[in-house]
Amino acid sequence: MDDFKISLVIPVFNESKSIASLLQTIESQSRLPDEVIFTDGGSTDNTVKLIMELVGNDRRYIVIQAGRAMPGKGRNIGASNSQYSWIAFTDAGIKLDKHWLEELIIKAKENPTASIIYGNFAPQINKFFDKCAAIAYVPAEQPGMIRGKTIVSCLLKREVWEKTGGFPDWRATEDLVFMEKAETLGYMVAETTKAIAWWELRPGIVSTFKKFDLYSKYNVWAGRQAFWHYGVARQYALMLLPVLLGIFHSGYWFLLIPAWMLARTAKRILLHRHEFGWKPLFNPALFFMVTLITLVIDAATFSGWLKALFHKNGLQTSVSNA
Repeated sequence: MDDFKISLVIPVFNESKSIASLLQTIESQSRLPDEVIFTDGGSTDNTVKLIMELVGNDRRYIVIQAGRAMPGKGRNIGASNSQYSWIAFTDAGIKLDKHWLEELIIKAKENPTASIIYGNFAPQINKFFDKCAAIAYVPAEQPGMIRGKTIVSCLLKREVWEKTGGFPDWRATEDLVFMEKAETLGYMVAETTKAIAWWELRPGIVSTFKKFDLYSKYNVWAGRQAFWHYGVARQYALMLLPVLLGIFHSGYWFLLIPAWMLARTAKRILLHRHEFGWKPLFNPALFFMVTLITLVIDAATFSGWLKALFHKNGLQTSVSNA
């Protein structure tokens, strides 16, 4: 694999709690990256100091302090300073399977016409809430398929980053816009389920709401409501009928509302049966928590949507490659 030289680019911001774990998984790779570029987006904790201490004099590691930089800008700065023709991307808060980079390279070699290789991702399950959150909003595992295309588990030719114009300088959704533009330009894609990045979920209800509120807002600003918001809105619009019938005909119609919500939860559990089996269907505590998280995400969806509508100039449209 010596003919493949890989630059690994990682934007970071206030990651003192997770950076050591990420570095450990990088150093444990069966195929090490040829250089690792951390772009710090203005951390106010000791993230930069920790990285410096942990990597020591290893010249493969480069730390760029970029001032206040969103993830998109951080990736652009890292990519512009990379040496090699292939760039791997991941994020802080991730733990990489030890064969992650090797499997991405194997898939690239197997598909010489592909310019983008997407690996897989999976949630880190450390406690009960993580399991419930994974069922509520992480795409379900499907045998032989990746969960979805994500920049946190990706290898691509530097040319792709250059031709797309880089990542938008946004706080969220910049990765989706970048990936969609790359495929619009006709770059071929290959996928491998064997290259797994373990994704850290939000630790509680409040942080989950804040994260999805942010995602919702940026998706609306980016004009991507059709991929998320309209579907949620349609479901709630349908529930207006039993509400009206409950008011004007019979209170029994109101029972359709909890039945609809429980059916949504049961569907999510069944979609995740390959990972967690059938037992969650019969676990009242888990069933309740998945339902609660789903409702919180719905509330965050509408909250972010409204915020975006009332603050229409929220996107920074510039792309910083310097």
